[in-house]
Amino acid sequence: MKLLKQFIEKSRAGYVRLVPEQPEDMWHIYNLIQKEDQLEASTVRGVKSETTTGSVSTDRVRLKLTISIEDVFFDVQAGALRINGRNIVENKFVGFGQYHTLDLEMNQPFTLSKREWDLISLQRIKDACDITRQADVAAVTMQEGLAVICLLTQFMTVVRQKIEVPIPRKRRGTTTNHEKGVQRFYEQIYRGIKQHIDFSVVKVIILGSPGFVRDQFFEYMMAQAIKAEDKTILDNKAKFLLVHTSSGHKGALEEVMRDPQIKARLADTKAAQEVKAIDSFYQMLNNNPDRAFYGYAD
Repeated sequence: MKLLKQFIEKSRAGYVRLVPEQPEDMWHIYNLIQKEDQLEASTVRGVKSETTTGSVSTDRVRLKLTISIEDVFFDVQAGALRINGRNIVENKFVGFGQYHTLDLEMNQPFTLSKREWDLISLQRIKDACDITRQADVAAVTMQEGLAVICLLTQFMTVVRQKIEVPIPRKRRGTTTNHEKGVQRFYEQIYRGIKQHIDFSVVKVIILGSPGFVRDQFFEYMMAQAIKAEDKTILDNKAKFLLVHTSSGHKGALEEVMRDPQIKARLADTKAAQEVKAIDSFYQMLNNNPDRAFYGYAD
């Protein structure tokens, strides 16, 4: 995320002007926005016009709107953020008080105003705009015919690609079709890793699976890298960490991140620091439960 401008008064009222640059930024924005905040952004609205002959046509017009926020919807998978509210700055296309839904777009600036900015929100903006806080752990969970390529950032796990390849069963007397299916499957995972993982940033790439799928894929990947003289894979061979998981689904990462041996390997990564923090919190809560309360009032 890029911070274009920030103005906070002594009363803590003020605004920030931001540009989301990657899907995770939408998650940060979702956590910043609250009801009755004001949002200014570019949008497209259908505008009806009537000609002298009486015919009516609808044109799509791009304009800037400022709304008082009432509802927010965040689609985690698509990284889409929709904000609904009433227009508070009248213009020739949208009257004062009319409802409109703003869809925040990647690389499009917007301005968020609050009556009071708290320290947590300001720190979130600082963290989101810090270029060093990128995903430094990648993971590929797999089982036969299914693989999920993820990036583990400091704040969330982002699915970059889900791979599903039908693999024919082995038949008596021949395994040709089965082997071809497995080859196609491994080839797609290999391409996905090359496409979605930035080896200059990532410190560890977890390969997890039940059985021996991860080992067989790793052997395939190294053989292909040697054959193609793929220096990116060969030079980063030590970053791959092969672990056992109960399945090839994304949810299997939770058990991986809590394994003591994996924690030791990931000790200097941001994702591991987040797991350590939440574990510490739960341990404190178990030992001294009176330190936390929640209810309707809270």
